Amino acid sequence: MTALVPRQTGLPGTDRHDPRDDWPDEARAFRDELATHYGETDRLPDLAGAWVARQRSANTRRAYVRRFRAWESYARGVGVHPLQAKLPLADAYSRYLETAPTLVRVKGGRRGETAPTGKPLSPSGRAQALSAAGSFYTYAARLGAVPSDPFAAVARPDIDPDHSPTEGLTQDETARLLETARAWSPRSYALVALLYLLGPRVDEVLALDADQLGYDRGHRTLPLRRKGGRIQAVPVPPLALDALLTYLGSRTSGPLFTTSSGRRWSEPEVWTHLRVLARRAELPQADSIKPHALRHGFITDALDAGVPLHEVQDAAGHRDPRTTQRYNRRRGRLDGHPAYKVAAAMAERLENRET
Repeated sequence: MTALVPRQTGLPGTDRHDPRDDWPDEARAFRDELATHYGETDRLPDLAGAWVARQRSANTRRAYVRRFRAWESYARGVGVHPLQAKLPLADAYSRYLETAPTLVRVKGGRRGETAPTGKPLSPSGRAQALSAAGSFYTYAARLGAVPSDPFAAVARPDIDPDHSPTEGLTQDETARLLETARAWSPRSYALVALLYLLGPRVDEVLALDADQLGYDRGHRTLPLRRKGGRIQAVPVPPLALDALLTYLGSRTSGPLFTTSSGRRWSEPEVWTHLRVLARRAELPQADSIKPHALRHGFITDALDAGVPLHEVQDAAGHRDPRTTQRYNRRRGRLDGHPAYKVAAAMAERLENRET
């Protein structure tokens, strides 16, 4: 075996490998974006890029980039370098998030073009934004780039643990959506069927390729990459399998869901298409429905059907049973709310007074 001989100091190397080349695309792109503002010699671009790169899933990396970009832009806008930020600025940013408009895509604009015209973040959204910033500073402090996390003492928004911004569907509404998707196209039907009958997150489905449809002990399966990067094989029930095979035809390669040009279907495009289908199905929440509504329906409908909580937890890919329990509590909070009994009694009283 040939011994490794240290290179003499001062001599240029021809075999050096830049570790940033091993970063995921999101991390490299964000690092380069920050370098345009701070320069190549500033520590922030590489530090933020490395922090993004260590996140396991692409969805988490994209979310962290969005969250940190907003904080970095705020700090730069008030003339403070993010690595010099202190608690008062972090507190000010928290208050800013309460009223700041969010970025939304510009209809008819360039691909990816956004404008600050959306509603301010919800309490849970603000909590996620503050947690993402705190995650960066925890990482930076571990490397000695900052003395501490300025967000550690920032008060987080009060959040109802059982509240969810997702607007749930009744089983009849879900059936209408499936029927509308089936009439629209094989691709639409396969997508809606998988989102509802497997209960995945939308990014888990869109990341799949056609050749990943497998077979295990009599079951057709798909490998979903869950949060944290864990792979979980889930069975594809007959109704969803029939829709998927009809859509794929003889195709066995490439992205599972594609556009007409063969490009992988993107999340924004799916969101838009789902709302088109919901309007055609005349759903009351058509203008605000999200793909997560179908995952929400899978979980609550499974619980309604008597599936044990721990089995639903495993099927949904929840690591913490408390997450599944929130769906379990929420599903009865509206149906059995006292407001209905109070209103019924008052309606009867009013009717008696009229007679």
